Amino acid sequence: MRLNAYLARAGVASRRGADELIKAGRVLVNGAPGQLNTFVEAGDTIELDGKPLAPQRLAYLLLHKPPGVVTTARDPHGRPTVVELVPREPRVVPVGRLDADTTGALLLTNDGELAHRLAHPRYEVEKLYEAEVVGTPEDEVLQRLEQGVELDDGPTAPARARRLAPHRVELAIHEGRKHQVKRMLEAVGHPVRRLHRSRYAGLDLDGLDPGSWRELTQAEVETLRAATRTR
Repeated sequence: MRLNAYLARAGVASRRGADELIKAGRVLVNGAPGQLNTFVEAGDTIELDGKPLAPQRLAYLLLHKPPGVVTTARDPHGRPTVVELVPREPRVVPVGRLDADTTGALLLTNDGELAHRLAHPRYEVEKLYEAEVVGTPEDEVLQRLEQGVELDDGPTAPARARRLAPHRVELAIHEGRKHQVKRMLEAVGHPVRRLHRSRYAGLDLDGLDPGSWRELTQAEVETLRAATRTR
């Protein structure tokens, strides 16, 4: 695996933070300074500031994110973060983001390669949202959402949309643009009042109360890997 992924698995930093450690010359691989393109193999000795490192076990957690919690490892404003809701060891980080006021399914892991693939648009990982909106979307509005909506950063890919109640819409997308669901519904004239992600990559929240989490089963992990194999 790449050196930055190894450092992330060792729990010392995110992959981006690991890149900074490597560039600063603080990481040695078999006694020599590591590089950004260094790959680590079984039997290699990795040191950070002179101390040997070992990767943590891989962990995959599904969290029911409550409102008011930010999707990051640290927050400069002191707001509660999603990593504070899960065990400290092994260190995991969120895959993608949910806005602070958005609730629902969030995956956290230290498997950097899988996380990267899940977040990459080429694998079309589905995210299912339930939105409480202003007004009552008509069938024509749902058809517009399904065909793709023109946003300031370009048109969205086709989605699946259905009305759950007069002011509630279910929307399935496989892109990951910032605030995408809110922006799509705003663009069709129905701003979001409340947003909940009910399913991520086929994982639902059955049995999970807000703020609670569970470990994925091995079968679930293998399903995620199968869905993100190179096509």
